[in-house]
Amino acid sequence: MYTPYTELDQVLTDLVDSAREILGDTYVGAYVQGSFALGAGDLHSDCDFIIATTEPPSGRIEADLRVLHDELPAGEGFWCKEIEGSYADIASLKTSQGLGTPWLYCDHGHRVLIWDTHCNSLHTRWILRHKGIVLDGPPIASLVDEPPPDAMRAAMREELHGLVDGVRAWAPFDIAWTQRYIVSTCCRVLYTLRTAEVESKRGALEWAREQLDPRWRPLLTQVLQDRELGWDPGDPPRPGSLEAACEFAAYAESLDADRGR
Repeated sequence: MYTPYTELDQVLTDLVDSAREILGDTYVGAYVQGSFALGAGDLHSDCDFIIATTEPPSGRIEADLRVLHDELPAGEGFWCKEIEGSYADIASLKTSQGLGTPWLYCDHGHRVLIWDTHCNSLHTRWILRHKGIVLDGPPIASLVDEPPPDAMRAAMREELHGLVDGVRAWAPFDIAWTQRYIVSTCCRVLYTLRTAEVESKRGALEWAREQLDPRWRPLLTQVLQDRELGWDPGDPPRPGSLEAACEFAAYAESLDADRGR
């Protein structure tokens, strides 16, 4: 078993079988990253994959992959709509020098593949190398070098500063999910700044609740407890909770400034 969910394991198996057939000689291997690789995947998580290839998909191969991912979310069951990931050529996947290279990307629940850098991050590389689940193919550590710790911290520092404004550009601020996202993302960023490693949202929240100023424990506990509510566009933030999340983001940014950035 790859995950705690039999249905998800079957979706992943079918995806890998289909992708291997389509990619032919350009297929290298398939891997789970993200929350399931970190041991924290649940019914509120999407399942993140990386399929490694010898070269970026193009021509007939790209067209057939687009058909595959157009059909995938229309299948029966829950997990076929909760898959997200990229087709990464091994040259750009190997080191941080490949950052910025677009990969053919399947957004969560979407049916149209796009060329995007969403999965092409040091964050993804760290999870793959240290925690990645091999669905098929060679050990992932043979395909991904160790991300430099200083580069990991620099990437998180860039994400932290201006995080709230960045989220405001794409997420609605009148739903509770966004409040939880801001707080949990700040915790994940702070965790990486401290350790140069990657933790799940839940793990980072629990770490922050123990390690940060105790005045934030009620907020962090609320976000942990409310995670079970999932995405609900009709669920507004608790009174005062969004303001508290923005204050926490400012606090997180100040911690980084205090450490000399």
